[in-house]
Amino acid sequence: MHIPNHKKRYYRYLFALFAIRFLSFGEGLFAQQDAQYTQYMYNTVSVNPAYAGSRGHISAALLYRAQWVGLDGAPQTQTLNVHSPIGYRGVGLGASIIRDRIGPTTEDNFDIDFSYTVSTSNEGRLSFGLKAGLNLLDIRFSELNQFTTDPILQEDVDNRFSPNFGAGIYYHTQKFYAGLSVPRFLETSHFDGESLSTAREQMNFYCITGYVWDLNSYLKFKPTLLTKVAQGAPLQVDLSANFLLGEKFILGAAYRWDAAVSGMLGFNLSNKILMGLAYDRETTELGSQSFNHGSFEVVFRYDFISAKGNLKSPRFF
Repeated sequence: MHIPNHKKRYYRYLFALFAIRFLSFGEGLFAQQDAQYTQYMYNTVSVNPAYAGSRGHISAALLYRAQWVGLDGAPQTQTLNVHSPIGYRGVGLGASIIRDRIGPTTEDNFDIDFSYTVSTSNEGRLSFGLKAGLNLLDIRFSELNQFTTDPILQEDVDNRFSPNFGAGIYYHTQKFYAGLSVPRFLETSHFDGESLSTAREQMNFYCITGYVWDLNSYLKFKPTLLTKVAQGAPLQVDLSANFLLGEKFILGAAYRWDAAVSGMLGFNLSNKILMGLAYDRETTELGSQSFNHGSFEVVFRYDFISAKGNLKSPRFF
């Protein structure tokens, strides 16, 4: 079958991405990263279990990310998370479902989160969290036959199951927050020791922080930082700056170090409903390719607040 040159280049990017993220050949050269988000500030519980229940009521969020639109098989991520404080003082519970697809692979993660919060001052709250999760991995190696004839890459992986657990700490006041977490401690290998290829769940270390300034009665400013470290993968640093106008509209921009620039737009449709949009443009060589139309994210969050209820945390985080 003849493949046009532009399509060959198209597929080379995809296969290289798949190989770097999921596979490597030879001992000690394996890496795999968690899904990435531009609007991570609305998805904190997925990476830090200590965040569960911190909003003071039931909070549910849906997030969809399409990365490098125009590149066949590029990453797509869907996330659903729900969390809430429960009847016992200081205790929070949460649950997350994450589906991450890239090329011939599909990963599904199902997580349960538990947190316990103590007061450190009139405003300060320190939370400790634990996460228990299940991972299902599918790899359709048969889709890569046009790129490789390696006999090891001919047998598909179907619903490879592995358990995991993680932990985190999270501190917040009415204006400031910071957290450290490792969502998955177990470095689970999905292939036996005789295989030349390895797909392994690496530990990802997260650090998040942010602060809210009241510039005036109408305008708030929130800079944030997310840092992610994983063995065998580049350091990820996300910097963002968001403005909240009149408690309704959110305008922002972000920079992913040595990777992308982003624009963000959000709307508080009511005190219960938030909708957010983000667009990323790669600053790497991939971003200059005509078939790459950038990355898109949409998030929808609903807070189950009673008629007499009030947000216990600033709506800005």
